[in-house]
Amino acid sequence: MLAVRLFLQVATTLSAQGVLAGTHVNPIPGSGTLTELRVLQPVLMLHSTAVADHLSLHATLNLEGLTIPNGVLTVGAWGEGFNDRRHPHTYAHEVIITGNDLLGPRDGAINISISAGKGFVPFGSDDPMSRPALAYPVNHHWSQVLERAVALLGVRTGPVLLEAALFNGDEPERPAQWPRVAGRFGDSWSARVTAFPAPWLEIAGSHASVNSPEHRPGAGSVQQKWHLSARAERGVGIGQGYALLEWARTTEFGGFFAFNSLLGEASLALRGSRGYYRFERTDRPEESRTINLFRSLRPHLENTILGTTRWSVHTAGSRVRLGIPVPARLEAVVEGSYARAEGLSGGLFQPISIYGRDTVWSLTLGISISTGDKHRMGRYGAAAEHTH
Repeated sequence: MLAVRLFLQVATTLSAQGVLAGTHVNPIPGSGTLTELRVLQPVLMLHSTAVADHLSLHATLNLEGLTIPNGVLTVGAWGEGFNDRRHPHTYAHEVIITGNDLLGPRDGAINISISAGKGFVPFGSDDPMSRPALAYPVNHHWSQVLERAVALLGVRTGPVLLEAALFNGDEPERPAQWPRVAGRFGDSWSARVTAFPAPWLEIAGSHASVNSPEHRPGAGSVQQKWHLSARAERGVGIGQGYALLEWARTTEFGGFFAFNSLLGEASLALRGSRGYYRFERTDRPEESRTINLFRSLRPHLENTILGTTRWSVHTAGSRVRLGIPVPARLEAVVEGSYARAEGLSGGLFQPISIYGRDTVWSLTLGISISTGDKHRMGRYGAAAEHTH
């Protein structure tokens, strides 16, 4: 009877976070400067396991639709109809149920898992929300595929992990929207192979074919996406070090449009503080904008692409633990970015025509509050076995 109770026992962990941040950007589209105070990344995360860890639930509630409905100032950000503002994510950021190690001891050391729900596709690197910098990188839509209705298979054997998935291609159009399952689910797929040559090191390669991401009915083009990365996290002296190096490439219309990204970031946590630096060089599509220069026409059509800009962005910052006696982790955040935008040949769009110059800088000051231990978003089943 005791064994039965232990088998059926449910274990649940909760965590939450949010950041009150003031950001100043110079210049903004149309020239001039702008300063805003916003609540960023207000999320509640739940991770539950049952049936001796063979069944699990990953769920993340994201309230950005309430706190940043018109996006947040972010140098070089784009996607889902936003430009130079990072868009809010959907309320149901993750709701994934997983059957883990389905064959148990019958397949030896192999772990086979099946996951389904709404969440991350096995492609690319971790959600920027779980990485050191507060500002999202320009390559967010080249290096992650998220908030889709997804069914995925994971197989882990020794130091090698294989993930494959079917999902719907359409991106969300607003925070409350759910993926379009009827007529769209299964029109896109992805696969990722990850090797673990050491407990602290991951090397991964992935490919995805995403059908009509910016046209919900499915009349848009197919994106072919490739991604390579190396990620390390380990103790360094008396601190904790982290580093990520990634390359991504996305093509549309059989290669007529091609967008590349190279990103490297690193951080060192030491005695209640964490310093970090990120550099990226990412190509961004420039689309026809509305009267509000922070927004572009949506749904996106191929004839709205006016050209490509290449953003070279340096971002550096620090998070310092505040010794205030409250039942949560409080951190002061200071972060700055400096970017240069270059109009690539052949396009009608040149950065100086909308910003007044080709360099942009920003400064952010904030207070972060968090509780609990966050799960690593997008890593389900067999992949969750290797989270750091």
